[in-house]
Amino acid sequence: MRINSFKVALAALLLSTSSAAYSVTQVDIELQLLLDISGSIDSSEYDLQLLGYQAAFESDNVQNAIINGSEGQIAVQLIMWSGPNQQSVMIDWTLVDSAASADTFAADIAAIARPFSGWTAIGEAIEYAYPLFEDNGFEGFDQIMDISGDGTNNSGVAPGIASDNAIADGVDTINGIVITTNQNVVDQYLDEVVNGETPFLLAPGNFDDFQTSIENKIVAEISGTSPTGAVTVPEPGTLGLFAIPAAFMCFRKRTIKEKKS
Repeated sequence: MRINSFKVALAALLLSTSSAAYSVTQVDIELQLLLDISGSIDSSEYDLQLLGYQAAFESDNVQNAIINGSEGQIAVQLIMWSGPNQQSVMIDWTLVDSAASADTFAADIAAIARPFSGWTAIGEAIEYAYPLFEDNGFEGFDQIMDISGDGTNNSGVAPGIASDNAIADGVDTINGIVITTNQNVVDQYLDEVVNGETPFLLAPGNFDDFQTSIENKIVAEISGTSPTGAVTVPEPGTLGLFAIPAAFMCFRKRTIKEKKS
């Protein structure tokens, strides 16, 4: 009996020492939001994009999804990006664990001033962002990167290379949301950006539908489900036969790439 008591005491001591040393907070997901603020997004669209994210975190759907998760909390970081050397952390890793903290995060989004505007370097944004999961003070069941945009890559490293690098480094999933019905943009995000375990792409046709898409996307990521309206991506070669409706659609990748173990 004394031996068992000693083992219990030793285990408790080791656990306490480990927790103190690493000071890591367990969360349901580590969510990284990458917002495109390149030159193709004018000031009005920039404001609408921020309003979409702000309203999503203020919504009952997102707040309930966070609170009702297995851990009841998530970690979120917000990054803005444009050209090859234009990436900035606007809100660093933040614990969201209640309606009040979600409202505070929403208010922080509303207060962001646009830092720059330039080319569209999707790959460079991914390369900048994925190392920031390391030693962020949180441990989630999934590391999820979200990338929003309205154009194709026109500068810097290719998105496909950067996306594969992120997954190889340990990011679980890269999801996308494109604010356009342009088939070239949709195709590039499907082929080169979204990646990892059960990724998806949302394509709201305009900024008016953007808030609903963001809300549905975050809820799905927290709960580990597909967003409302998810459809299977056709096999390569047949994708061009499908038109993109004005309302948002969600495209789900059929092929799941392995992450580094």
